[in-house]
Amino acid sequence: MALFKRIRDITAASVNDMLDKAEDPVKMINQFLRDMESDIADAELSVSKQIAMEKRFKEQRDEAAALVEKRQEQAVKALELGNEELARKALQDKKEQQERLDTFTQEHDKALVLSESLRQKLDEMKDEYTKMKGRREMLVARADAAKVQTQINHAMGSFNSDSASRGFARMEEKVMQMEAQAEASNELHGGHQSIDDELRSLDSGVDDELAALKAKLAQKSEA
Repeated sequence: MALFKRIRDITAASVNDMLDKAEDPVKMINQFLRDMESDIADAELSVSKQIAMEKRFKEQRDEAAALVEKRQEQAVKALELGNEELARKALQDKKEQQERLDTFTQEHDKALVLSESLRQKLDEMKDEYTKMKGRREMLVARADAAKVQTQINHAMGSFNSDSASRGFARMEEKVMQMEAQAEASNELHGGHQSIDDELRSLDSGVDDELAALKAKLAQKSEA
């Protein structure tokens, strides 16, 4: 029963050991399932051959049983007709057919037991395969989750929050310096007046004073 040896070897320990040695568990699981599919196909072929053999023994058994019954009837009929020699031949062949019947019966019984055993083992293999497919979905999901977690851990390991904070503080200080320089430049530019600006400022003061004097004089004239 070497064909079904793998079904006896399929245990959680053997699967876990295989996964421990695999660089990529998902690929190894898929390969493991493909191997099981191949084994099941081989087992199905062997079972079908065994069933065919069992059926052939059954046919030969039934043929021999029919001949035994036929020769018995022929022997009786030959005696009724007074042909003792023919009856003897019929009984002799009946004996040979009985021996064949006994042999085919034994072979059929053994073949039937083996067929049933192979069917049971094949069913076990298919059940195990179904279970493994279910475990594959779970293991693939766990493997994906582990990969994501590893990627995040690597990203977090390379992420230096203190360095980033210090960098932001330096940039903030630099921006504040740029703003101070811009404000100082604006004050310097706004406080400087050209000669024309100064003269216009003086002219504006004289005109105001002249207007005030005119108004004062006008008030005295009216008085």
